[in-house]
Amino acid sequence: MVFGAVLLTLALLLAGALWRYAATLPPLDLTQASLRSTVILDRKGQLLRPFATADGRWRLPVTAGEVDPRMLAMLKAYEDRRFDTHSGIDPAATLRAAWQWLRHGHIVSGGSTLSMQVARLVEPRTERSLLAKLRQMIRAVALERSLGKAGVLDLYLALAPYGGPVEGIRAASLAYFGREPARLSFAESALLVALPQSPEARRPDRFAANAKRARDRVLDIAAERGVLLPDEARAAKAEPVPATRKHFPMLAAHAAEQALAADPDARVQHLTLDARLQASLEALAAERAAAAGPALSAAILAIDNRTGAVLAHVGSAGYLDGARAGAVDATQAVRSPGSALKPFIYALAFENGLAHPETLLDDRPARFAASYAPENFDMGYRGTVTARFALQQSLNLPAVDLLDAVGAARFVARLRGAGATILLPRDTAPGLPVALGGLGITLTDLARLYAGLARSGTVPALLRRLDGSVPPEPERRIADPVAAWYVADILRGAPPPENALPGRISFKTGTSYGYRDAWAVGFDARVTIAVWIGRPDGASVPGLIGRSHAAPILFDAFARFGGEPEPLPRPRDALVVATAGLPPPLRHIRRDAPKTFAATLGVPLKIAYPPDGARVDLGLAEGARARLALKALGGQPPLTWMVDGLPVAEAMRRQSEWSPEGAGFARISVMDADGASDSVVVRLE
Repeated sequence: MVFGAVLLTLALLLAGALWRYAATLPPLDLTQASLRSTVILDRKGQLLRPFATADGRWRLPVTAGEVDPRMLAMLKAYEDRRFDTHSGIDPAATLRAAWQWLRHGHIVSGGSTLSMQVARLVEPRTERSLLAKLRQMIRAVALERSLGKAGVLDLYLALAPYGGPVEGIRAASLAYFGREPARLSFAESALLVALPQSPEARRPDRFAANAKRARDRVLDIAAERGVLLPDEARAAKAEPVPATRKHFPMLAAHAAEQALAADPDARVQHLTLDARLQASLEALAAERAAAAGPALSAAILAIDNRTGAVLAHVGSAGYLDGARAGAVDATQAVRSPGSALKPFIYALAFENGLAHPETLLDDRPARFAASYAPENFDMGYRGTVTARFALQQSLNLPAVDLLDAVGAARFVARLRGAGATILLPRDTAPGLPVALGGLGITLTDLARLYAGLARSGTVPALLRRLDGSVPPEPERRIADPVAAWYVADILRGAPPPENALPGRISFKTGTSYGYRDAWAVGFDARVTIAVWIGRPDGASVPGLIGRSHAAPILFDAFARFGGEPEPLPRPRDALVVATAGLPPPLRHIRRDAPKTFAATLGVPLKIAYPPDGARVDLGLAEGARARLALKALGGQPPLTWMVDGLPVAEAMRRQSEWSPEGAGFARISVMDADGASDSVVVRLE
């Protein structure tokens, strides 16, 4: 009877004190408690890299739904059995603690609920007094009213201390076990329940014995209160506690830093990267760079051809590897591409009707512009070869010859128009050496250009974030669909590196002057992957060759991407014939072709009608079947007229005509017997 009266009196006194004290408190401020670390996630929500808060704490976003349910049950059983039913204060636990305090003269048990612990975390105070406890009670009730049970539990899971700068269960689970808290063992769950009560004294990486005792106590209580079976608790006690703290994930470190710099206020950022592929390619880059030699690094970029999404961004052979300048993002470094741009010279020649994959080219010693005399990489010559063979074997003379025909300035303008940043030597105009790497380009831009070949000539705007908050660039064109397919078909037949299967992907390699950079870029219908290997400081590496160093990495990267390569579909207008089946001017491009009287007089070949950019009304919109007149001036007959890369049948004269199939844009080209050409684009209506 006396005991009941005492409890009732204590309860009334406590209620009155709470009511009077609550009126004096300022509104609860959750601003600081809401601060979280920035986390960079992949396309499926997997953590790539977290960043510490401004004050150096690791406090990762987390909710109860992302934590193992058994861990939550263990937490409630140990810390607050009536959490789901009380309103922030557990009267029974509070009265018990008060009675023990009166009886023993010191605190025996705290009586704090999880809500009261959250209140203490939200408003940290060092003093341990009755007034501080009353404040926690008031704040606990206010938190439950404003946030509900789920919100209070989420705050606890995000703010609970776990030793050092580690706060919250997600950061702790990663720091001590190296994985997310969704699937924890019983032993791991028990340790994370025990640590917040005394986070520094129980840190397993410093005081393993203390940590084990505290963990085992939680397991005993969990078994006693029916959360675990006795056998489960005994088995969990046999597990060792972690002796060290693990590093937080650091996948795609360069891409994560770029995302943070672009939007520093976003606490959760979803990138288009695939964490599985990213981890696999990072390991591949590190392994191959180490095997290639000291101070070498490697970079890999993978692009989804359908969407332009970046699936993997490996900026170096190891972000933390100082000996290889790992912090340098080599996907953004401007380097010489060697022969890696040759396919785009061929594409421009194909598009403009100057050549066809089966056109014969001369691979013989030659001198251009009086002083430029390039040589092949192996110092040998093949004589007369097809354009297909010349590109597959990466012969230098035919590539320079074609660039001379299409024009170096025009070629560089096409690359820039497709969105690539091209750097030329200071105070120089584009010249024929650009065919062999005499310019600077980044791995990212090179990958985009090759993805353009895989997309029928349309260069994708790279998508790096899933939320679309960074608007993509407009799409640009690097080649027309037929020319892009011609190049892709040729590169699919390029000889693969040793121990690789032929004919699976379209690919090209490159080696810069002085063996400074080795490149390999490949694609199929699904994905484009670009590889660079070299020294970040640009120093020469004797023997560093694209075919022997970068190409094997490329083929391994495709194997790790998985699935069967998908060839590009052939356009309906592609002309697939042998050399003998080509129109005569397309059969052979020769530097020593005899000049005609018209050419000697300096009368250039030019399309007189239709003019470039004209809109020609042929009544096609109304279904009429009309013919378009074609007229050329100058040049050496016979002439070859082509529309969208296809020869116009029996059109070998200066004046001819062509029957369009329907309205739309058309590229009309003409070539004379000396290989001179001109082209226009018109709109037919």
